Amino acid sequence: MHLVEDIRNDWTRKEILALFELPFNDLLFQAQTVHRRYFDPNTVQISTLCSVKTGACPEDCAYCPQSARYDTGLEREKLMAVDKVIEEAKAAKAGGATRFCMGAAWRSPKAKDMSYVVDMVKGVKALGMETCMTLGMLTEAQAQQLSHAGLDYYNHNLDTSPEYYGDIITTRTYQDRLDTLDNVRNAGMKVCSGGIVGMGEEASDRAGLLQQLANMSVHPESVPINMLVKVAGTPLENEKDLDPFDFIRTIAVARILMPKSHVRLSAGRESMNEQMQALAFFAGANSIFYGEKLLTTPNPKKNKDMALLNRLGISPEAYHAGESDEVLEASLNDDLKKAQTDKYFYDASSS
Repeated sequence: MHLVEDIRNDWTRKEILALFELPFNDLLFQAQTVHRRYFDPNTVQISTLCSVKTGACPEDCAYCPQSARYDTGLEREKLMAVDKVIEEAKAAKAGGATRFCMGAAWRSPKAKDMSYVVDMVKGVKALGMETCMTLGMLTEAQAQQLSHAGLDYYNHNLDTSPEYYGDIITTRTYQDRLDTLDNVRNAGMKVCSGGIVGMGEEASDRAGLLQQLANMSVHPESVPINMLVKVAGTPLENEKDLDPFDFIRTIAVARILMPKSHVRLSAGRESMNEQMQALAFFAGANSIFYGEKLLTTPNPKKNKDMALLNRLGISPEAYHAGESDEVLEASLNDDLKKAQTDKYFYDASSS
């Protein structure tokens, strides 16, 4: 079987669709082979996501409970105080996270907000953690400001293919998103960009999303693949479920196209059983969000996650700019003890 040997930025839609159409076992074998070439197959990078400003977003993203255009029952919250954010980051680090991600429901940050988010970045960096933010669209100047503060990653998802994008969002263009990613890259920050599957798109749209990401001049260092979380009150609340194997195929193709990127098993894990998550790790996912909430949507409990990782022989990836393996191992052991107490830990004698 032909295996990808080089990092490429010239993938055609036809080539990508051909990967999607491979027999499932062949696709996963190829993805796992590529994954092992660039990563330890038994480590996963762990991030925690904190909503620093919730709700009242003016955008019309059809999947989003934070849009002011939809009645989802979400309680709006103002921008969190900097010290409160730092406390959340400390708790995340104590729980084993090496990256702390901060999200605000904005179209783009206002000038009056920038000093606060800059202080958040500086405070989290001082804890010895990687930092990530998602604040909407950024100008060149805003990107430079965040970069100078020490922000490591900026998240701005493309969501779907250029062809399907207009069915999901009308309040900002695809080019707006690409421009923000260019501003982030030009400011020297790492790019976190992926999308959402299960929004009624075709396989060609999933291929189109990955094509856009894989053909960037530098691949995103982090690629979150989200399964749609259907929220009552949003236009996609009654969308048909995506076949789980199609989700796993998307993870596997992302791994093959972007061999050196962290592929994050992101939103939607709450509805995935353990077997599906294990398949996703085998297909090349090597990053998760850790904690019981992703901005406003549910996520598996921390001790349940750690129990699953332990059963699979997977360890948290250490942050090499100051975080030690010993600290993470101690945290993992603490969570495993909690998992046993809460009866999440697998008891082989009962199977």
